[in-house]
Amino acid sequence: MNTIFIVLPILTLLMFDLGLALRPSDFRLIVERPYAVMAGLTGQIICLPLIALLVGNVFGVEPVFFLGLMLIACSPGGSSSNVFSMLAGGDVALSVSLTAFSSIITLFTGPLIMDAMASYMGSAIDVHLPVGNLLVQNIVLMAVPIIIGLCISVYRPNTAKKMHNVLKRLAFPLLILLASIFFIQNRETIVEEFPKLGMSITVLILLSMLAGVLLSWLMRLTRKEQRTIVIEVGMQNAAQAITIASSPFVFNNDIMAIPAIVYALMMNVVLLTYVGVIHYRFDKKN
Repeated sequence: MNTIFIVLPILTLLMFDLGLALRPSDFRLIVERPYAVMAGLTGQIICLPLIALLVGNVFGVEPVFFLGLMLIACSPGGSSSNVFSMLAGGDVALSVSLTAFSSIITLFTGPLIMDAMASYMGSAIDVHLPVGNLLVQNIVLMAVPIIIGLCISVYRPNTAKKMHNVLKRLAFPLLILLASIFFIQNRETIVEEFPKLGMSITVLILLSMLAGVLLSWLMRLTRKEQRTIVIEVGMQNAAQAITIASSPFVFNNDIMAIPAIVYALMMNVVLLTYVGVIHYRFDKKN
């Protein structure tokens, strides 16, 4: 099975759904609440790649998986984070805005970071990143669907709302379907590498969430804003990482997608636990 014909439509659909959820007012948050936006973008754009670099070196992750970790760190946000923010009692408007901002910014910062990492690791695994191809793919698969969705949201808000209500329910099942297909095709390698990858990816998630807590504290954000920052920084777009790794136009390497597959599993375990703890503490107080 050529998984690329499944991967690309799923990512495009998820980005289109993000565009449907956007409103022009969401982009004003950078002026209205600059500290909250700054905390989220700092965590996603700066802290995450640094944390992934640290985790990869500390755990001695193999070069091809190291690049996979960096792909995760360069693929922030995703429509699922908006759902988790809602479940955690966070600021959904802030979550949607941060997802949009980070998705647009990483269209350009991601290729630069990955090009540097591919050059750094290239001698070990003979990997070359066609930066131009990645940039074009990002624009076609991410920017264009977001813009189309945003246009529908602006000019046909009722239609956008109905479409978003359907698509948001599909986001999580589609991600699980994507991860499952890759797991079936690469199950032997995943099972063999899971002890080290599972531990390193869990640490990556926990450190990312901790970075969200620290940034929220430094910016003196509200509790609802803090919950959103923790989720936005801790929850990455696994579908995007899988797409870039497996795309024949970029890395064309299914093995490089394995960290994102493991991440899709561990991310949901950790963040569902986080949401459960929040609700337990809230119910206990009431």
